[in-house]
Amino acid sequence: MDSSSRPDVRAEYEELAEDIRTTQRRMAEIRATAESDDGFISVTVGGAGELLELWLDPRIYRAPDSVALARDLTDTIHRAVERSQEQGIAIVASFLPEGATPGTTDLRFDPLLLELDRQTGGGARR
Repeated sequence: MDSSSRPDVRAEYEELAEDIRTTQRRMAEIRATAESDDGFISVTVGGAGELLELWLDPRIYRAPDSVALARDLTDTIHRAVERSQEQGIAIVASFLPEGATPGTTDLRFDPLLLELDRQTGGGARR
């Protein structure tokens, strides 16, 4: 590659990196909530599926079944995470191949940015 095309590559890198950083910020704002079937549990997760809020109705203590409570908590968290991933896929759809799903896509962009930086000699600006 001759040196005259290098600025174009650099400009493309900068544009792509900024698009990815903007996408990361949007994904950090994701909030997805799910309720258990009985309405006694409510869970809110963030864009990476991290637990942000957990609400338990006091009526959960009426039935001393820890196995059922654990199952309901796990199921509700999984539903919230699925919703979060669906929101994330919608945000990053323009970067992904057609038909990408939460099950086939890693929504973390830091590895991509690091590789772009490595290939282009770009610097990480946040």
